[in-house]
Amino acid sequence: MSMKDSKIETVRKSMLSACIKLADLGFLAGVGGNLAVRIDSKLMAVTPSATDYYTMKPEGLCILEIKSLKMVEGTKQPTTESGIHASFFTLRPELEVSLHTHQPLASAVTLLGLDMEITSTEGKKNIGSYLRSVSYAPSGTSFLVSAFRKRINTETNGYLLRNHGIVCGAFTLEQAIENVKLIEKEAARFLRTRIETNTNLSHMTIPMKQQLLSAL
Repeated sequence: MSMKDSKIETVRKSMLSACIKLADLGFLAGVGGNLAVRIDSKLMAVTPSATDYYTMKPEGLCILEIKSLKMVEGTKQPTTESGIHASFFTLRPELEVSLHTHQPLASAVTLLGLDMEITSTEGKKNIGSYLRSVSYAPSGTSFLVSAFRKRINTETNGYLLRNHGIVCGAFTLEQAIENVKLIEKEAARFLRTRIETNTNLSHMTIPMKQQLLSAL
């Protein structure tokens, strides 16, 4: 087995483990969301399209060329969001992991079309001071890839895809999982603050607001 083949095998096993952890957290629900890991400067591994994470097999994980998205290994079709991950790896060559989730609270924030401030010290260290909002485009399209590319910068590793979910970059799979957990906590804080201060909700009774806040 060549060194590259050995790394691909190791990455595939690590990705399967990470996907199970994320599915258990409710961040990769059903077949929603996807994950990519850089193999080297030319290749990346991505999760397959429309595949349940609890039944995913190592050979089902797809190895693609980052530049062309040509598949060089795999038994299934790659995620339709491969262009998102390739763009992230191209414009942020220091990142090793690109994770797209449909986690509940952060996905709710995407409906607002706003950047989300990060307040925790750990969050600022690993993600940045905010998550940038990416304008809406249909999932799996070149329009979404283009909209995402326009927002990528070195000041943040987290992005809110309008009406969709989040994309988060990291240096390791373990850090990617911790980052999206941090983002969900920050999303709860962000939504709680907006509910408490938004005058458009002035028609709500105090018990109604309390019930809404208790859900966060």
